[in-house]
Amino acid sequence: MSQHRFAFVGTGGRALSFIEPLVTTYRGTNELVGLCDLSPARMAYYNAMLTGELGYHAVPAYPADQFDVMLRETRPQTVFVCSKDSTHHDYIVRSLQAGCDVITEKPLTIDAAKCRAILDAQRATGRRVRVAFNYRWAPFRTKVKELIAGGTIGRIRAVNLEYLLDTNHGADYFRRWHAHAAESGTLLVHKSTHHFDLVNWWLDAIPAQVFAYGDLVFYGRENAVARGDAHLTTYPRYTGHPEARDDPFRLDLDESASFRGLYRAGEADSGYIRDRNVFREDIDIFDQMSLNVRYRTGELLTYSLTCYSPREGMRVCFNGERGRIEYHEFIGTHMNRAVRPGDFQLDTKPGAEAEGEWIRVFPHFQPSYLVPMPLATGAHGGADEILNRSFYDPAAAGPDPWGRFAGHEQGAASILVGIAGVESIQRNAPVNLLDLVPLRPDATKLSELT
Repeated sequence: MSQHRFAFVGTGGRALSFIEPLVTTYRGTNELVGLCDLSPARMAYYNAMLTGELGYHAVPAYPADQFDVMLRETRPQTVFVCSKDSTHHDYIVRSLQAGCDVITEKPLTIDAAKCRAILDAQRATGRRVRVAFNYRWAPFRTKVKELIAGGTIGRIRAVNLEYLLDTNHGADYFRRWHAHAAESGTLLVHKSTHHFDLVNWWLDAIPAQVFAYGDLVFYGRENAVARGDAHLTTYPRYTGHPEARDDPFRLDLDESASFRGLYRAGEADSGYIRDRNVFREDIDIFDQMSLNVRYRTGELLTYSLTCYSPREGMRVCFNGERGRIEYHEFIGTHMNRAVRPGDFQLDTKPGAEAEGEWIRVFPHFQPSYLVPMPLATGAHGGADEILNRSFYDPAAAGPDPWGRFAGHEQGAASILVGIAGVESIQRNAPVNLLDLVPLRPDATKLSELT
């Protein structure tokens, strides 16, 4: 039996959640044939893990400027893109032009021009692009989809989604490259793409227009000084600075083997500092955002993202013609610690309150009731295990009645909400998504998009 050949570009923490099952659970029908990254040290860490605890073999490792060489020499059928968001479009386009299919970590890309480049390349090559939206695959979020699709509260007219990132998980975006809009597109693209995709998918609707506000009110030096926290701004990073010992925002890269192997060892050859002070001066993204979205089919979304909350989770309310559904998901906080999926755990620091998930239906003129929740264990609410099965063993996974696969067009429908949001903030005006990217103007439902 021939094996499906996968190559990876980007070997940070997120790639591990895809590589570990590929070379263990699904190694019989799949093969990892190459790694590509800016950092030889990071790739060496992965190869040491492959030949050690994962019981695999070393694979060829290519520096970033030899990506095309990797494609020619290793002949992958699918390229997995886990690099910095601002580089996704480049690797996706080059992979498609080389005759490969692509699976990319979210977001698809970070701006309208890069999005158009991906759509053009896919149309020209006919190759397949999928976006790894693991949020769709969590069983409790699929239960929400089931209730809506089943007409539990009739046609949905409006949705309210509030997402809270706490001062552990939320702060982590401000330590990393995500804090620069040119690299992440802001968190309206990098993080909120999850939430916009969920609502698009839940409603089976395509967003049409966005109006947004966004501010930086908590992170950054100016904000810290203004509220009396100037003492937290005096060091450029946390690791190796004893004066940061009692800083509640401190992240010590020497605390674990994975941090040391991927990030400390990779600093010299990549220039990437994983633990920058969240109260430095060069942050140019927002830490609180609010926007309204109107869909092509008339539904409204009211959305907010707060990145400095004492607790983590989301609250979603659906208002339908026959009642209301409330979905709460407060299950603690997760920060990417570059660990194997089996070692995934939620943090239980103060403020990361584990309240669980629940769904309550409020029908018109009838008593409300709780909906039994499916059992979910493992990384990201059980989503990663199901998602990886669909990537690596689609025959065993079987058909998906809920349409959880997201192709390039559905990936674009998600990021365009955030991209339009950023432009709306800059212009203080509503933005039509079709003015940014002509995404299937004839379509009305998300399920009509690939």
